[in-house]
Amino acid sequence: MAAEAPWKIWLSAARPRTLPAAVAPVVVGSALAWRAGSFDARAAGVCLAFALLVQIGANFANDYYDFVRGADTVERVGPRRAVAAGLIAPAAMRRATFLTFGAALALGLLLVAWGGWWLVGVGLACVLSAVAYTGGPWPLGYFGLGDVFVFVFFGLVAVGVTYYVQAGTVSPEVWLAAAAIGLLTTNILVVNNYRDVATDRRAGKRTLVVRWGRGFALGQFAASHLGACAILVALARTGLYSLTAGLLVAGILALHGFLQWRALRRAQDAREMIFLLGWCGAYVAIYAATLSVLILTG
Repeated sequence: MAAEAPWKIWLSAARPRTLPAAVAPVVVGSALAWRAGSFDARAAGVCLAFALLVQIGANFANDYYDFVRGADTVERVGPRRAVAAGLIAPAAMRRATFLTFGAALALGLLLVAWGGWWLVGVGLACVLSAVAYTGGPWPLGYFGLGDVFVFVFFGLVAVGVTYYVQAGTVSPEVWLAAAAIGLLTTNILVVNNYRDVATDRRAGKRTLVVRWGRGFALGQFAASHLGACAILVALARTGLYSLTAGLLVAGILALHGFLQWRALRRAQDAREMIFLLGWCGAYVAIYAATLSVLILTG
């Protein structure tokens, strides 16, 4: 059998199923900026490219550091990890990680023209936190803080900064929308950690699922869905769009969230977990697109 093409290996290592988590906050932040009459396609484009590079860099870092720390082994279920599978050398993955983060920071410097030099600190915090998720002397993901990292940086920071560089301020509605995206993006991590609970426990990676069990994870997953749907109604009550539309969309998405929760509770094998991981990523994109349409047409 012919060897797999290098570009396919690297594409798989970038974990395309997780990339909606980078796109969603930029879409929502830009929709809110459009509604405020402040949309700037160039600033939005830079935010999108930066977010994608940070997400890919975080995936590369996770691939490398989880292998080094022993969390990814041949016993692991779910999508393969390139370093653990012997497809990419650890040194090569480490170089790719820092090259990707370097490109993100270089690109992010362009945002100074819109938001000021303080954004350099925000960009550095994003990258350092992405590395510290599984790397460094005190990896966040190994101490149960990965969920907080995802909520803050892929929700509050990503939506907030996208809006700020276009509008020059941040409103309460922006923070609400950012919280919703953060909650649903965190659910991708919940599914990932739910699947890996056995190998994470053996490797000393004390995620929230390892600390408090799969029952807690199911509760967290459901609460995040309900919170995101409640925010749709809360945003409607601010006058951003009609309450009828907000209630209707919230009801439909709540049903979708219940189906995801049930699938997570019933999942038995790697194939089901891989499918659910992609489903959760797609759901974040669907939620962001639907919310954006409500904002633009409300």
